[in-house]
Amino acid sequence: MTVKELKAQLRNERLSARDAISPENRASKSLAMADHAGEAVGFALGTIVSGFLPIRSEADLRPLMARFAVRGARLCVPAILDRQTIVFRELAEGAPLVDTGFGTVGPGADAAILDPEIMLVPLSAFDIRGHRIGYGAGHYDRAIDRLRQKGLHPKLIGIAFDCQEVAHVPDEPHDISLDAILTESGLRFFASWIG
Repeated sequence: MTVKELKAQLRNERLSARDAISPENRASKSLAMADHAGEAVGFALGTIVSGFLPIRSEADLRPLMARFAVRGARLCVPAILDRQTIVFRELAEGAPLVDTGFGTVGPGADAAILDPEIMLVPLSAFDIRGHRIGYGAGHYDRAIDRLRQKGLHPKLIGIAFDCQEVAHVPDEPHDISLDAILTESGLRFFASWIG
C-alpha cells in the first residue's frame, strides 16, 4: 500500500468514526474544547486567529472563537477561491455569511483578507507526534506554505475529536506538523509557545 493509499484509508476510517458521533454529543464535545483552550492558548491583543465554521461532522468552534474574540483576537475563516487556493477573510460580528466553497460559509468577498498568526486547523486524523491527515485537497498545506513564503510562521492547532487519533500518520517530507492538538479531552502541546 502506498503512503497516499494508507492516508486515504486512515482518512476514511477516522471520518466515519467522527460521523458516528451524535449531534448532541458533538455539541458537548465542542463546548469542552472551548473550556480546554479558551484561556490556555496564549496570544496578544489583536492577534489574528483563523478558525472555521463547521461542516459535516466537524467540531463547532464558534464557542471557542467567541472566547478568543472576548480576549481581543481578530478572527478570520477560510474561503475557497479555487481548487488550489484558500484565503482567510475577517469574521466581523454581524457580517452576513455567504457560500465560500467546499460546503463552507463565511464572510463575502468584501471582507478583509488576513494572514493568520494562529490557525485552528481541521483534519481527518492525527497522531501523538503532531502529524495530521487533512481532507485530501491540500488547501491548508498550500495556505501555510504561502504564509511561510511571506516570512510568517503561524502557530498550528489541530482540531479533532479523540476518535480521530491514530497510532501513526505516515508523513512525507512536504507534510507540515502541528504545534498542538485540541480535542474534547484537552489541549496537547507539541511546541512550547502555547501556554
